[in-house]
Amino acid sequence: MRQARIFTTHTPVPAGHDQFSYELVKQVLGDTAPLEVLQMLGGRDRLNMTLLALNMSSYVNGVAKRHGEVSQEMFPGYAIDSITNGVHSVTWTCESFATLYDRHIPGWRADPFSLRHAISIPTQEIWAAHVHAKQRLLAEVRKRTSLPFREDALTIGFARRATQYKRAGLIFSEPSQLLDMARRVGPIQFMFGGKAHPKDEPGKEIIRRIIRIAAQLKPEIPIAYLENYDRDLAKLLTAGVDLWLNTPLSPLEASGTSGMKAAHNGVPSLSVLDGWWVEGSVEGVTGWSIGRGSADAASQEQSGARDARELYDKLRGVIAPLFYQSREQWSEIMRQTIAFNASFFNTHRMVQQYTANAYV
Repeated sequence: MRQARIFTTHTPVPAGHDQFSYELVKQVLGDTAPLEVLQMLGGRDRLNMTLLALNMSSYVNGVAKRHGEVSQEMFPGYAIDSITNGVHSVTWTCESFATLYDRHIPGWRADPFSLRHAISIPTQEIWAAHVHAKQRLLAEVRKRTSLPFREDALTIGFARRATQYKRAGLIFSEPSQLLDMARRVGPIQFMFGGKAHPKDEPGKEIIRRIIRIAAQLKPEIPIAYLENYDRDLAKLLTAGVDLWLNTPLSPLEASGTSGMKAAHNGVPSLSVLDGWWVEGSVEGVTGWSIGRGSADAASQEQSGARDARELYDKLRGVIAPLFYQSREQWSEIMRQTIAFNASFFNTHRMVQQYTANAYV
């Protein structure tokens, strides 16, 4: 039966690798599985579900190339491949961009790889589709908040589960930097979304801290933490912001998919080089990168300071000036984001790779 099983490991975070006492295992399984067999396959002292899956599968993979490498380091006795995640193109492409693709790339819905032909769509049409998506997002946010969000301001989005290693608050390491940037380069505004696990108190504190900082920086920098984050809001957010922000502590981001959703709507990323972004990042072409790789626990504080510094430098020196001074060049980056990233980081390609590499 081992030949009929494949296993995809999804995270380097220890909490994502469940372990259970053999007392609990016996309560659940009774005598259906001999203890000595379980200990041989799943660990001597506790039943490690990841170890059990590794020993019971003929093919194992991580969910991005970098994650495959990290997983191989975590479990050196096993051959671990990688198949990078993707998102469902039709689901995550907003109405204005879907209409644009229907006009210029017939068949993209059945063959998202053809989105590479977006490179020939006029940049004016790319920008017009984005303006429509941004207007829809702002209309919804204005219903939910009383904040003075502007259509012409650089709008940065961040939405994922609120937990420490995602570092949602990294952008607010030095709020004075953002105020200076807004005054000297151009207005900026932020939209956050995402929930913490009910038992994750540090995750809840991250949300509270962002809300406190939002109160300090308004009205100069509008910051909304949008409640009741769900798929409908996610679709508006990933399509309507101008820049997608992702700042996990490397190498703990197995893949990530929110930036892929944004890419389907031409939204470039500013992200730590981890997860899928190691493959999707072409500096100044599909977005911008910060960070230089992994950080162990002893260097997390140093890594955070360095990443925050790079984050501010890229925003102040490259991204905001480009957004405000060259609409044509910004629209070109949007077009390249679709052609290079949306055409690859989708579920059609992902399932084809699973079929070829794992299932057959």
